[in-house]
Amino acid sequence: MKKNDLALRGAAALSLAALVLGLAACGDKQAAPQAAGKPQVGVVTLRTQQVSLFTELPGRTSAFRVAEVRPQVSGIVQKRLFTEGGQVKAQQQLYQIDPSLYQAQVDSSRAALARAEAQLRTATVLVQRYKPLAESRAVSRQTYDDAVASRDQAAADVQSAKAALDTARINLVYTKVLSPIDGIIGRSLVTEGALVTANQASAVATVQQIDPIYVDVTQSAVQLLRLKNALASGVLKQSGDAQSAEVTLTLEDGSSYERPGKLQFSEVTVDPSTGSVVVRAVFPNPDHKLLPGMYARARLTEGVAPEGLLVPQRGVTRNTRGQPTAMVVGADGKVDLRVIKTDRAVGDQWLVTDGLKPGERVIVEGVQRARPGIEVDAVDWKPAAPSADPDAPAAQPASQAK
Repeated sequence: MKKNDLALRGAAALSLAALVLGLAACGDKQAAPQAAGKPQVGVVTLRTQQVSLFTELPGRTSAFRVAEVRPQVSGIVQKRLFTEGGQVKAQQQLYQIDPSLYQAQVDSSRAALARAEAQLRTATVLVQRYKPLAESRAVSRQTYDDAVASRDQAAADVQSAKAALDTARINLVYTKVLSPIDGIIGRSLVTEGALVTANQASAVATVQQIDPIYVDVTQSAVQLLRLKNALASGVLKQSGDAQSAEVTLTLEDGSSYERPGKLQFSEVTVDPSTGSVVVRAVFPNPDHKLLPGMYARARLTEGVAPEGLLVPQRGVTRNTRGQPTAMVVGADGKVDLRVIKTDRAVGDQWLVTDGLKPGERVIVEGVQRARPGIEVDAVDWKPAAPSADPDAPAAQPASQAK
């Protein structure tokens, strides 16, 4: 019995030792590849390229020309001769003011002119009669001089009467209130029977020309200075003629206006309350789709970065100080953390101005697996192709694609 017990105990010990060794061997086999393997990351190799830079600025539309119609003579409005909201032409009659009083003034001024002309003829004849008599001393020299003065005074009275007649005629014409420009007229602020006065403060109607139409946008003075410095230093180059740069428009509902505009001018004074300047663009508006006062966003061309570096936004993170950073894979395969400077977003990429160089490889996939100083397996990353299926898997590095 003792020999059998010893044999059984020996066999059990051997089995237990074999099991322990087997488990250890399995553990070594599973741990060894994990310890020896390098994390795989997707990288993008940076290359310089020409980048056109745009900026979107908020603004509002304003009429190309605005004319506030005011009467130039006083009187009662007899007729309104336009349709509110309709198209009017320059010199088209809009209102008729009662012309009776002004017609009477014209008749009175015409009669005064006729009287002055008659007096001038009498004075002229008298001078002609006195001249030979004065030479023969039949009349005194003083009498002749008085006759000449009376003639000259009569001539001045004629000129004054003519001016009064012209004024009366002009006032009679002003009883017809005319449109000063072509455009669309708004609502009438007076009706038939209303009393209007010359040069009154309130307009009776407003005519606006909205084809073409202005879009006034505001740009930060700081942004403008930065742009000018970039152009002066050569970091940016002017894209064509700045005064004829093309501008596109996005309306308040998010739709794009189909007709491009041109940059008209940039204000030379900074608004002290907002610290911004006004930039004006002009757009064709034949369909009157744009109305004065509409909100819009204008997209302006600022310039061209001839050697721009673009980095996908997914490859840029921020440190605890809020500085943008990127992880770069060096020639030795090790990760280096860089603090970079970004200028602006260009689509889904950042335009980098400092911290990175052409030819360097930036990690854009697997950033969470990379740590500064470790060695990684870098493969070229390709962006996911657009897919209509929202559940389609994202693109993988080339080495993982099947």
